[in-house]
Amino acid sequence: MHEKQIPTHIFRAYDIRGIFNDDLYPETMLMIGLALGTYAGKRDEKSVVVGNDIRTTSPLLSNALISGLLSSGIDVTNAGTTSFGVCAFSGWRLKKDIVAYVTASHLPPEWNGVKLYTGEGIGFSAAENETIRDIVLDGKGKEVSWSEVGNHREVDLRAEYIEYIAERFDRDIFKGKKIVLDCGNGSMGLVALDVMKRVNLKAEALFSKPDPSFPNRPSEPTDASLGVLKAEVNRKRADFGVAFDGDGDRVAIVDDSGRMLSADQCGVIIAKALLEARKGTVLANVECSMLVERELERLGGKIERIPVGHTFLTMEASKRNAVLGIESSGHYVIPSFFPFDDAMIIPLKIADILVKTGKKLSELVDELPKYPKVRKNLQCDDDAKFEVMRVLAERLAKEYGADRINTMDGIRIDLKEEEEEGWVLIRASNTSPLIRVTVEGATEEIKEKLMKEFVGVTEDAIRKF
Repeated sequence: MHEKQIPTHIFRAYDIRGIFNDDLYPETMLMIGLALGTYAGKRDEKSVVVGNDIRTTSPLLSNALISGLLSSGIDVTNAGTTSFGVCAFSGWRLKKDIVAYVTASHLPPEWNGVKLYTGEGIGFSAAENETIRDIVLDGKGKEVSWSEVGNHREVDLRAEYIEYIAERFDRDIFKGKKIVLDCGNGSMGLVALDVMKRVNLKAEALFSKPDPSFPNRPSEPTDASLGVLKAEVNRKRADFGVAFDGDGDRVAIVDDSGRMLSADQCGVIIAKALLEARKGTVLANVECSMLVERELERLGGKIERIPVGHTFLTMEASKRNAVLGIESSGHYVIPSFFPFDDAMIIPLKIADILVKTGKKLSELVDELPKYPKVRKNLQCDDDAKFEVMRVLAERLAKEYGADRINTMDGIRIDLKEEEEEGWVLIRASNTSPLIRVTVEGATEEIKEKLMKEFVGVTEDAIRKF
């Protein structure tokens, strides 16, 4: 195989992704399957569930991945073209060792890749993904003889998945509620409407037919891209709207007045309901709002901050037996339902809360305090950005005290003083030549003051390199 077919940059910390037949080839995926099988074999793991999203290239790349796995002697259960949730559920329900889902998630249609998980749907760590990368790049994947090739079978646990979810909600209470689903022509179009029908929650559908060209909106749901959903929620006088990303592991919620909720707002509303049943830990990444602490600590929630990334979300939720995990990009994990971050649960939980509180979603949102938040991207060479971060961490620790600085993922400083309550996060991008400064304040004035101060400090550090 030509070396250009295995570029190092397609191997990211928590997934593998590239542009089809530009830097990601079927042959590359075959080698990834062989490497994954070799790695699994060394850990005495023998079984992998493989699934894929609705992209044009996904079945082809999935078959290449499966061929590599079988060639290494690993047994493969193929869940086929489906949502992330159904694929992860299949691995979890069947007690397989590993789940591999072929997808490029929210990226444009020419992209593809693969995400790797434990059998419980907990994302592979950066170290595990780096090991797979090294086996691929070093050509150390090991093939077995014809008599040791893995077994292959196909499964369809879609109906069992739908039933599992339905059993966890009172299907009679949703009568009279109405939502609008925007599947974005992605993988959730294969299952979401049937879930809603099974729980008796009336759902109007937008863009439910899978289309790998994503003709109606990008596969990433953002405030700017959800204009049709917002308008339809208002036109239908729906209780709320729901938008899924391309593979169904992230969700955006629009309230009955047409506002898109932040992940913090959505997470806090859900956490309040969950904490009524069980006090415990709520996880939030370092980019999440101080709203999480302010609203949930008084209800018995113990807030623990984690690094950015859905891998940390699922990993730490499992380790800490969390009530809820909130990721600022729109991933959520509710371990009492699933150990993985299936977006399908979120609209059902929101509907359940509306029924039990008797309130509109807009009312629940308006009850939450609002803290102005802003982010600024600063250019910084890839070769220098992490050294800049190191110098900044030393300087800020001296100024604010090491006990007030969290450096688990960037530099987060929480300012507790009454006159300037807020926080700042300075974080180097893992994929771009950028350092991002995010600031949130109790007031607009505090936000502006902190932004001016910490952008200045960061720009000064960058200039010195």
